[in-house]
Amino acid sequence: MGGKAVGPEWVLTVDLPPPSLNNNTADADRLADALKQALPADAVRMDLPLIRALPQKLRKHHFRVRCVVFKGLHDTVLTAVLDPEDPLPVAGLALDIGTTTVFMRLVDLETRTLLGEIPFSNPQGRIGPDVLTRILYAETDEGLFELNRLLMEALNRHIHALCAQCGIDTRRIFLVSVAGNTAMTHLFLGLCPGHLIREPYIPAVNRIPLLFAGDLGLGLSPEARVYVFPNIGSYFGGDLFAGILFSGLHEKDRLSLLVDVGTNAEVVLGTREWFMACAGAAGPALEGGVTRMGMPAGPGVIDKVTIDSRTRRVNVRTIGNHPPKGICGSGLIDLAAQLFRAGMIDIQGKWIPAACGERLVAQDGEWRFVLVPARETAGRGNLTLTQADLDSLMRSKAAMYTILETLTQTAGVSFEEIEAFYVAGTFGSVIDPESAITLGMLPDLPRDRFHVLGNSAIGGAVRVLFSRESTGRVAAIRDRTTYLELNVNQEFMNRFSAARFIPHTDISRFPSVTIPPPPHPLGSAPPEGAP
Repeated sequence: MGGKAVGPEWVLTVDLPPPSLNNNTADADRLADALKQALPADAVRMDLPLIRALPQKLRKHHFRVRCVVFKGLHDTVLTAVLDPEDPLPVAGLALDIGTTTVFMRLVDLETRTLLGEIPFSNPQGRIGPDVLTRILYAETDEGLFELNRLLMEALNRHIHALCAQCGIDTRRIFLVSVAGNTAMTHLFLGLCPGHLIREPYIPAVNRIPLLFAGDLGLGLSPEARVYVFPNIGSYFGGDLFAGILFSGLHEKDRLSLLVDVGTNAEVVLGTREWFMACAGAAGPALEGGVTRMGMPAGPGVIDKVTIDSRTRRVNVRTIGNHPPKGICGSGLIDLAAQLFRAGMIDIQGKWIPAACGERLVAQDGEWRFVLVPARETAGRGNLTLTQADLDSLMRSKAAMYTILETLTQTAGVSFEEIEAFYVAGTFGSVIDPESAITLGMLPDLPRDRFHVLGNSAIGGAVRVLFSRESTGRVAAIRDRTTYLELNVNQEFMNRFSAARFIPHTDISRFPSVTIPPPPHPLGSAPPEGAP
């Protein structure tokens, strides 16, 4: 009665028996029955514009059609009905809307292959580089409209560029999946995020139904549907749920931990049976966004630093081997760890002038460590690190460790029980765990337990487009997650103070970290009267 349906995941070719006096089921019901049986699904929803065109399409193609379906919170929705012989690809678009950078990937839904990708700077940065500034700006209708407009215009512009690059019409995009932190999700949807930053820190929505792309202002197929990963708290958003899905954390029998470092540090701990999650502001300095020479990873940006502990000779590596123009988070972590190992900064992260020699210069009433002299940079003058930069890094590294410590202790487990430690985010894709452990940012665990995931948010967004099971898995993950609100956690600040030393006030927590001996002078001393 219902016919046959075959195909990969969200795209199915359906063969229906034609209607007759003995089989007078309505066209929409006939198609829905076949899809329910093939998926399987309890129900398949069709919207009125699609039903209006259905009788003509079924008869034009002799009751054999290619269907695009999608599943949101509850319903499986028929998104498009296409010619089964249409040679053009059926595309999906995955979006990771980060505070600093937006990533998009265009995929073929049938072959489950990557067609192309584009990263670009989030244009909302011109309003404010951080989430808090944007949330405050969005508290007026005009401000919210402006932030949403900036993002949507940039998305549409880059979608057109990506489709042109891949030779695909934007109207061939039928499914979209979107991952972002709670604030970015609100701004993407045009929702006021003001209550995220005020006790009791409540989002406007956590579970988002399937949406029409046109209702959001995305210039795609009129039939295109948008799946937005859910939130669970003011600082725990869909990007981390996407990361859990991508990492497979939800399938692990043993205790695992995922940390995604971006503008905030978002952490989830658990097994396939339970998750506990929290988030906090540990990211800006770790992204390289607080130091004066800091910048996001890109060509010419320093991502690796080594210092010979005997000669204190400094070597840097840049992305693409271009002349240095700045430093990203992983490079900054390397630099601080190397300075400590070489005895050039102490356990408080303060300069030791006698060990730094001529590289430490006095300027504008503060010490500046010359990492790369002007003659070797990409026309940007000396690349220097100040004491204020180091202090900012020390706060961020302490916050990162304290978030991890608070989460594990609240869950009643120790670091040593963690079998797999996943590090995600742009920062996480190039971090050296050895350097992070030296500083006391990550716990001192066997190095083979650390696994670098790269951009797990975009990976999870793609996974939703490639698997019918993924949206249900995300819903189950969310239902098994307990969110810990650090804003009202009294123990956090006590632990934070103890973590503001290298590697920690309790050295026994970091048995693999060697405290360097008192430094020997190297080169000429800094000028008299310097700070």
